Amino acid sequence: MTALKTAFTGLLVNLTAEERRTLPKISDGTLAFHEKCTAYRAANPGLTPSFTDVAELSKDLKLVASLLPVMRQLPPLLEGVEDTITQAYSDLYLADLAFYANVKVAAQRGVPGADNIYSDLKVRFNGKSTVPATPATPETP
Repeated sequence: MTALKTAFTGLLVNLTAEERRTLPKISDGTLAFHEKCTAYRAANPGLTPSFTDVAELSKDLKLVASLLPVMRQLPPLLEGVEDTITQAYSDLYLADLAFYANVKVAAQRGVPGADNIYSDLKVRFNGKSTVPATPATPETP
């Protein structure tokens, strides 16, 4: 991740929520218009407004061309990371519930120290229905 961040240093900007909302955007509906303007601008430089920095436009086009493939690859990767964390957290929580259920039984049977642990952990359930004595076993992938 550090190498990736370093590779993008100086290239990426961070917009405010207001900037994201108000900046004009090129999307599927405006892409053809943009492509036509780019072609017409190149073929008819005399029609380009004098305040337009054509060299900057060229840099922007190259930047978009290099970043679009990266942007398109990130969502599936991020989804995989999120799904993996979700699965791991689920496994951890199921183990926690099993531990809690065991501590509860141990406290009911007077096992030394179990009552303090149970008192601390039961706050999580805040008067809700109690945890089942045996949590569901997760499916093995």
